[in-house]
Amino acid sequence: MATILHIETATKNCSVSVAIKGELLALQELNDGNYSHAEKLHPFIQQVMKKAKLSFNDIDAVAVSKGPGSYTGLRIGVSAAKGLCFAFDKPLISIETLQSLAHKVSVKEGVVVPMLDARRMEVYAAVYNSKYEQVRDIKAEIINESSFEEYLSKGKVYFIGDGAEKCKGIIVNENAVFIDGEFPSAKEMVQLSLDKYKKNDIEDVAYFEPFYLKDFVVTPEKKR
Repeated sequence: MATILHIETATKNCSVSVAIKGELLALQELNDGNYSHAEKLHPFIQQVMKKAKLSFNDIDAVAVSKGPGSYTGLRIGVSAAKGLCFAFDKPLISIETLQSLAHKVSVKEGVVVPMLDARRMEVYAAVYNSKYEQVRDIKAEIINESSFEEYLSKGKVYFIGDGAEKCKGIIVNENAVFIDGEFPSAKEMVQLSLDKYKKNDIEDVAYFEPFYLKDFVVTPEKKR
């Protein structure tokens, strides 16, 4: 039947969905500019299950956004997903955050560059072609005037995500297209998770960890 619960908490968008055979049944999400996952995630899970009229025993798998993204956000999402998998003996599917973000853009030519803010002028980014095939690895990179020049010189480049917004004044090129206001969502995870479920591409629940890309750095408290 392939009934899958999806959890996305890599950014400020707290997003949960449930789907059967790739058909979205319920979606609950909130992006109020804050990281509200600790308060909102579990109620959202309960709400989508209620809307879909499903119990946790009806779920065939749990899919979670694996990163990169917010360290705390990823920890909360992955912990919730693993908890459900352990409690109800369900398989865990991981979805790359940038991959699902790229699926928010439908293009016939050029490339899509999903970007997540990594503070200052750094972003987490990857490059996908119009068929959503990854053509460049995920990197944590500092944006400058020559960033993505090799792609911009060949055609349209569609930048999407909160990391793209701070690049507008730096990447100046007629082939650069900036798509505002988009964040990773559990909605775009639906087909990706189904494809993995069909291939039995699952994670070891006990040992799975989020893909942070960078080490978490604690900022020392300023002395008064």
